[in-house]
Amino acid sequence: MRVPAIGELREALARVSHGCVLDFRAFGKLIQHCANHGLNLQGQQLHARLVLHSVVPDNYLASKLLTFYSRIRRLRDARKVFDDIPQKNLFAWNAMLLGYALHGAYPLHALNLFSSLVGSSLCPDAISVSAVLKSLSSCLISSLPWLAEDAIHCFIVRRGFDADLFVSNGLITVYSKFDDLVSARKVFDEMPMRDIISWNSIISGYSQAGYHDECLRLYSEMKHGLDGLVPNGITVASVLHSCAQIKDLAFGMDVHQFAVEKDVEMDLVVWNSIVGFYAKCGSLQYARRLFEGMPMRDGVSFSAMINGYMNYGVVDQAMILFQRIMNPVLSVWNAVIAGLSQNNRHPDVLAMLHEMQNSGFQPNSVTLSSVLPALSFYSTLLGAKQVHAYAIRNDFDNNIYVTTALIDAYAKAGSLSLANRVFDGNGAGSVIVWTAIISAHAAHGDADAALSLFSKMLDACVRPDAVTITAVLTACAHAGAVNEALEIFNHMLPEYGASPGLEHHACIVGVLSRAGQLQEAFKFISRMQLEPNAKVWGALLNGAAVFGNVDLGEFAFNQLFEIEPENTGNYIVMANLYSKSGRWKEAKVVREKMRDVGLTKIPGCSWIEMNDGLHVFVARDTSNSHSKELYVLMEGLVGLMRGEGYVIQDDLVLEGSI
Repeated sequence: MRVPAIGELREALARVSHGCVLDFRAFGKLIQHCANHGLNLQGQQLHARLVLHSVVPDNYLASKLLTFYSRIRRLRDARKVFDDIPQKNLFAWNAMLLGYALHGAYPLHALNLFSSLVGSSLCPDAISVSAVLKSLSSCLISSLPWLAEDAIHCFIVRRGFDADLFVSNGLITVYSKFDDLVSARKVFDEMPMRDIISWNSIISGYSQAGYHDECLRLYSEMKHGLDGLVPNGITVASVLHSCAQIKDLAFGMDVHQFAVEKDVEMDLVVWNSIVGFYAKCGSLQYARRLFEGMPMRDGVSFSAMINGYMNYGVVDQAMILFQRIMNPVLSVWNAVIAGLSQNNRHPDVLAMLHEMQNSGFQPNSVTLSSVLPALSFYSTLLGAKQVHAYAIRNDFDNNIYVTTALIDAYAKAGSLSLANRVFDGNGAGSVIVWTAIISAHAAHGDADAALSLFSKMLDACVRPDAVTITAVLTACAHAGAVNEALEIFNHMLPEYGASPGLEHHACIVGVLSRAGQLQEAFKFISRMQLEPNAKVWGALLNGAAVFGNVDLGEFAFNQLFEIEPENTGNYIVMANLYSKSGRWKEAKVVREKMRDVGLTKIPGCSWIEMNDGLHVFVARDTSNSHSKELYVLMEGLVGLMRGEGYVIQDDLVLEGSI
């Protein structure tokens, strides 16, 4: 667009100020100047003068006003100007569509406007199509009419726009946005000519959708392909994201070296992707060196480095870096809170939350999904309700990660009814939400409800993942539902597309062992294609302890001793199994072996939430002000249990306490 010279602007201003007859061309030049230079008030004053003179803008003047209002983000005013044009030409239609596309706002309005254009006497051009595709690429999946992108694609093919480079790039972006990588790749492969945007769109699409291997393959193809294109900063950022996700350090280092050798422009986004890649792959020292050498840093930079430290348990270094930040932004606070939660520093999570609020920041959905696991750890129902109320007030309750964390928090606080209410009120379209509610019922031993929910999930055409199946198999173990568990396990790969892992094998061993089918459990282990881990042998040991099978228990314990010799639980279960069978000598040997290794039994701990706060109890602790009354009450309850014929586990250990 040609920029008017100073002389032209002065002449236009004179015509507007002193002319008796309104000069629409002069108004147009001045409005365009206001749009180009951000003169919001002056542009609105010019429009007000036109309104004062009852001027209905024609296509030329309206297009200038549309551009002006679009650039200052007043799309409602722009749409009013557009709607008032008596005879709209294609330029005006495109100006309004570009206004929607410019800010990614009102994608459904843009789609409806494009539909109206198609139904008018005018024919959309490549600009019209590119603009509506740009708007759709910013649309939320849930708000897009079903198959809208396919309908537009059909229109593009019928009108011959599929040969247009910009239109094809827009289609790739839209299909990638909605995780339809098959259609995106088809458009890409059929393009007669590709530019850097084409390659970046498909590479970014694969990266964001989690197809990381394909992302790396496309990058290699681009780098050595016939198009003669050189990856730029956007390419590097997308590929490093995939390298970080699959922790392919060697490939990522090659990408970094290529960026340096080809003098790729190292803007802040590229710097952040490089630091984040090395941090996520565990090269923390090198990541920190790069971080310190950055020409400038933002919240993403600090978050990347802090996340790296937290992911590898280097919490102190993360906190030292956090203390360096003068004014941390919300994303940095979230990185610290999420890291503390991930490392089970639950008291620090709540303290950091209060510090963040005192600094003037309000929690968002990311904050809440990180704080709720800390509340789950303490099983505090009041805390979960408070966070839930905050989420509702701030419209975060429909976020799937908040929903999942709320279900988990309510379940661990003992309120399945509230967990069910959250599940019922939030759609249940996501696999992680289904998994959360199934896990909640499984943890409470309600296997029938868990299996019923799993059946409803399949009926809703939601495909379970490996975590979902683990939750269902755990429920089967609680209920002794052997046949159901085996059927689900056998259907994992052919029907659900999930390969059985060690967790699933351990669940099956647990199901068989709890049902008393110990020999079947042992045969199942011997047929495993994977190397059994501690969870698998632990499930067999626990089953052997329940049913008093000393031989199988000894075999499982010996395997566990090789895998995790420092796990006190295994020694205790085996010693009690010997004691239960009257083999006191062997029980003593196990206890002595435990002492020789330098292990002691971790004291049991429990807590309860009262009106005056959280009360924590540790075995043999006397710090509580009511400890005497508590121990008297406990002795009375134990006496009643013995009177009913129950055998207390400690009664079996006659040779002294473990």
